[in-house]
Amino acid sequence: MIRLFYILLLCLPILSDTKFYVLGTGTPNPNPDRAGSAYLLVVNDEPYLFDFGANVIRRAAKVSKTWGGENNFDVEDIEHAFLTHMHSDHTLGLSDLIITPWVMGRESKLSLYGPPKLKQMAENIIKAYEFDINYRITGTQPQNNTGYKINFEPIFDGYVYKDKNIHVLAFKNDHGDLDESYGFVITTNDKKILISGDTAPSQNLIKYGEDLDILVHEVYSSSGFKKKEPDWKIYHKGHHTSPQELAKIAALLEPKTLVLSHVLIWGATSDEIVSDITKSYDGKVIFPDDVTLIN
Repeated sequence: MIRLFYILLLCLPILSDTKFYVLGTGTPNPNPDRAGSAYLLVVNDEPYLFDFGANVIRRAAKVSKTWGGENNFDVEDIEHAFLTHMHSDHTLGLSDLIITPWVMGRESKLSLYGPPKLKQMAENIIKAYEFDINYRITGTQPQNNTGYKINFEPIFDGYVYKDKNIHVLAFKNDHGDLDESYGFVITTNDKKILISGDTAPSQNLIKYGEDLDILVHEVYSSSGFKKKEPDWKIYHKGHHTSPQELAKIAALLEPKTLVLSHVLIWGATSDEIVSDITKSYDGKVIFPDDVTLIN
């Protein structure tokens, strides 16, 4: 009887403990309350980073055990980071991501997944910090000589990363004429999450956006858009998504939760932007602050 119990126990599915944080909700605009784009997935206490805008490591530290957060990891445990595209508001934290966790004790190489130019950017950052790196390794500071290095894997439309915790699918979105721009579909045993990246309405996103627990999508302010110069209206219409367009996307995909991020606020209020969406979409909509846990 006892033996049968253990056999049945082994046959049970392995349950995940998935937590999803919006670390940075900002844009290129230097809003002091909103850091650069960054999202953190914690699965069974293992962290995975998606985009790494300015201030990313300090935002991640805020949810870690050492700095009073609820998660049993530290920033030196961040070993996997995925990038949607090469724009600065999504990459300004890369030097922080490479160097700070290493200084704090990371020994494994950082695995980066993103557009091909990301490899060159990371290598140039390591070269720029060569003096500091060498001093920490060869001086009196007891520092390892591996944790600042990277492994790089280029992504493409349909690229898949998979390990014991997560399945990540990359898909091309529609960020104007920027060809190497992607969204991600992340699946764990208990969550399915889609991060849109920066994009105008995307048929590819809709293709992969079924049965979502969380849809994280960019959006811009309607009232702010009306005040833009004609050239800027053309740019933003081709690169980003209006509240009305997002409402249609959300109504079609019916995610359990719609999360607004990379919001081009342009002087509007969060309530105004949410209201523009909920006029024609009756699902759950969240406009989060930085470092928000999405349930």
